[in-house]
Amino acid sequence: MTDTIATNESILVIGGGISGMTAALEAAECGKQVILVEKTPSLGGRVSQLYKYFPKLCHPTCGMEINSRRIKANKNLRVITMAEVDEITGNAGNYNVSITKQPRYINDNCTACGECANAVEAKFDNEHNYNMDKRKGAYLPFNMAYPQRYVLDSGIIGTDDADKAKAACRYDAVDLDMQKETVQLNVGAVIWATGWQPFDAANIQPYGYDRYDNVITSVEFERMMDDFGPTGGKILRPSDNKEAKNIAFIQCAGSRDRNYLKHCSRICCMASLKQTTYVREQYADDGKATIYYIDIRAIDRFEDFYAKVQADTNVSFIKSKVASITEERGTGNPVLHGVNTEGYDRYDNAHDLVVLAVGMQPSVDREKFPVEVITNEHGFIERPEGSTGMFAAGCASDALDVNRAVQNATASALRAIQVVNRFSKTEV
Repeated sequence: MTDTIATNESILVIGGGISGMTAALEAAECGKQVILVEKTPSLGGRVSQLYKYFPKLCHPTCGMEINSRRIKANKNLRVITMAEVDEITGNAGNYNVSITKQPRYINDNCTACGECANAVEAKFDNEHNYNMDKRKGAYLPFNMAYPQRYVLDSGIIGTDDADKAKAACRYDAVDLDMQKETVQLNVGAVIWATGWQPFDAANIQPYGYDRYDNVITSVEFERMMDDFGPTGGKILRPSDNKEAKNIAFIQCAGSRDRNYLKHCSRICCMASLKQTTYVREQYADDGKATIYYIDIRAIDRFEDFYAKVQADTNVSFIKSKVASITEERGTGNPVLHGVNTEGYDRYDNAHDLVVLAVGMQPSVDREKFPVEVITNEHGFIERPEGSTGMFAAGCASDALDVNRAVQNATASALRAIQVVNRFSKTEV
């Protein structure tokens, strides 16, 4: 099936995280026709996987709901999920785009009742929870997913589970005959909002992330705190499901290191400071957090938040780049080894759980883009010299926190609008 939209006054936004949604909404609310393409089954990106924002410690669900309502209310914005861009040709004001859309096996009749999920038995790794638990073969990506429609995992197609899902649906929403589609677009400008991914902590061999159950990453810790996460909102050790009350947070895990990520991701310090409050939230009296850091980068409006965490007597700071982690026999406790550079004292500190503050890196490698893009040495997209109709938004352009990513995405939307306005009278 081929679906064609032919207008060079349209703007294509690639990536449906907070930056992509922002860019798409800002452009659409200015009256431009916008197509938002997302490769996963729902919008939201990394923000949908967070427990709280810093420094206000509010939940992302509020902003997610507002954005979903804005999308539903705007007739200028078309959302295509489970789709990826294969090819882009042309120039500013006139780009031809080929998109492949994967089958969802669930149509628009879906009411998100969940009967299909109740009917199937097969389970798969839960991507939304960073594979820390399992989900059904028929699933809603997360509780506030947009679109609010279930998905059938391609792994159950052709099995009894698929037939069970279809039989369980009272609304004729399960369509097992759905096929891959090709969508052809003509647009005037393109915004890359392809986002970021956490650095693979398994690469840091001395920390034993791939060997020790009780060494996890900062993004996994966020999901652990969520009521809909793998532990139902409890801070539990993966090794034995016991409460973890003495937690170490290691800064710059793989960042600012010539062997891994050379750049500073800018969010890690604040993420760890924020996560110490999670420990105190769950264990008000006996929860303890220790931050191992090179330096704390909490500038401008974040300084007050840093000072507040410092004032907490249950939070300790050790200025040190942790050399290695081993596991204590019998207890499974991770033991951190290193030198405190304030006094140069050696330490061998045991904790219930270790959280690695992993850095941000681009989600898409330069070689995998469907068109030539210019990137810096860290892989983030840079704007080329001269006239162009392609722009990077949010963390596709740099390592940014949510607030700065939204600001950056708004700026990219304005640039794209300027391009389509300039070429709006060009015949295509």
